[in-house]
Amino acid sequence: MSSPDSPRSRDRALAAALHALMSLIGRLPLRWLHAMGAALGALALRFDNREARVTRRNLELCLPELDAAARRLLLADALREAGRTLTETCRLWTRPQPENLRLIRAVENEALFRAALGSGRGLIVAAPHLGNWELLNQYLAAHTPISIVYRPPRQRFTEVLLKRVRQHPGIRQVRAEAAGVRQLFRDLKAGGVLGILPDQQPKQGEGEHAPFFGLPALTMSLLPRLLERTEAVVLFAYAERLPKAAGFRIVFQPAPIGMAGSGREALAALNCGVEASVRRVLPQYQWGYKRFSMQPHGRRSVYDHAGPVERDV
Repeated sequence: MSSPDSPRSRDRALAAALHALMSLIGRLPLRWLHAMGAALGALALRFDNREARVTRRNLELCLPELDAAARRLLLADALREAGRTLTETCRLWTRPQPENLRLIRAVENEALFRAALGSGRGLIVAAPHLGNWELLNQYLAAHTPISIVYRPPRQRFTEVLLKRVRQHPGIRQVRAEAAGVRQLFRDLKAGGVLGILPDQQPKQGEGEHAPFFGLPALTMSLLPRLLERTEAVVLFAYAERLPKAAGFRIVFQPAPIGMAGSGREALAALNCGVEASVRRVLPQYQWGYKRFSMQPHGRRSVYDHAGPVERDV
């Protein structure tokens, strides 16, 4: 049993305090939460904080076809949507799963999901940082047991919090580590379901650079490896936020051909699937994430300077 002053006890206490705060915020109506989130996004833009600066740079890098005025409008929209993701997640993490699921108004391409579950081949749901992936997790778990892969965060109290708020029926959380990956292979071969964030930048040695919006992005090799060794079906999915706090729409999309394997072509196909989803709901992508921070050897960080960058991979 750990002492009250031990690091483990402090982590639990901090996680409990954050959960209590989120519970208070999460009691507010969804329209109020979205208004609060939009206000946070406006403040980020007004004071040009880190989130705003990274979002601006990513939009410059990924959408060079837009003129300056269009990018400014998209920047403001993206920051408001990022704020809404933050505030509405307080609700999704602290209210009962059935109550959260009542926010879903429609499911696009649900037949693809049903067919994949019925195939018995195993299913990988590739869920980019788009819309609200926490609600998507709860929707999936309401229909089938699912293993959610995650990378352990740097702060230990964050992992304590994540384990608590994601403890919904049907969800099993799996660390992206050797023992967990071996279990994932076994689960998929037995017809299980896996949820994975395909656009999360892996550690060095756990992926290769492949084009994403035409730029070199260190891309995880885990998903293509899982496909190479199993007969699993892959679907891309996200929970799109509807206007005026009307709720959410779950969207399933078929995966591009060629995602299985260990070569760069498989990673490029994976990124094409992510990009296709993102382009459908551009403002709701997590543009504040430094997706291109780890560039190929010899290239300086795209976030350390302005202007064009090398776009070949």
